[in-house]
Parts: sequence; C-alpha cells; structure tokens
Amino acid sequence: MQDVLSMTYYWLKAGHIIFMVFWMAGLFMLPRQMLYMHSAPPGSEEEALWATRSGLLRTIILTPSIIVVWVLGLLLAMTIGAFDQGWFHAKLLLVIVLSGYHGWLVAKARKMAGGARPLNEKQLRLWGEFPAIMLALIVVLVIVKPF
Repeated sequence: MQDVLSMTYYWLKAGHIIFMVFWMAGLFMLPRQMLYMHSAPPGSEEEALWATRSGLLRTIILTPSIIVVWVLGLLLAMTIGAFDQGWFHAKLLLVIVLSGYHGWLVAKARKMAGGARPLNEKQLRLWGEFPAIMLALIVVLVIVKPF
C-alpha cells in the first residue's frame, strides 16, 4: 500500500490543495452570505434567497470539500510518514479546530435560514476572519515545518 501511495503522492497533494482551496473559499463565503441574510427581514423573499444560496454552498462546496480534504490529507500523511512529526501534529490540531468551526458555522447558518439570528453582524464579521488566521498558521506549519 505504501508503494502505491508513494507513486501517487503528487496527485494526492494536488487534489488536497485544490479541495483545500474550495473548502477555504466556502468558509470565506458562508459568513458573508450570513451577513446578507442577517440584514434581510425574517420570513422575507430576500432571506429565503440567501438561505437557499447558503444551503447550496454547504451542499455543493463545503461538505464535499471537507471530506476530500480529510481523505487526501490523511493519505498524504501516510505517504510521507508525517504521523511522527511535530509540525504535523500541530497542523492536524488546527485542521480539527477548523473542521469544528465549519460545523459550528453550518449550524448557525441553518438556524438563520429558519429565521433566527444567533449571531449579530459584528460577530459574523469577526468570525469571518477566523479561517484566514487558521489558513496562515497551517501554511506556515506545512512549508516551514518549525518542529
């Protein structure tokens, strides 16, 4: 199995990066869509439109991307023997936190689609920056491998 994974390393890496970009794009877009939904009156056509858009974003981009990122990421880790490297443990922890954020944000978006407003606009703007911070930390860990 290790030999097969080694032969496909660059394909796994390319796929992992491509789907990571899709996932991050979705995580950047969802809070923005939630902001637009927030300003729409509950029960309005505008709110329904943004609820539909955020549902499609989750269904078409976010959910498939997080699954592929995890599968390809774990296969890559197996290929390069990353499980015994410190930088990988830190990266894995940050990806777990980012995955938790993903789930939390999706839950909030679903509540908003039902007419609730669980976060105010300031909170949505602040939480919208979270993926960028996590992305920067993860990229530094992967490229620099500080430990």
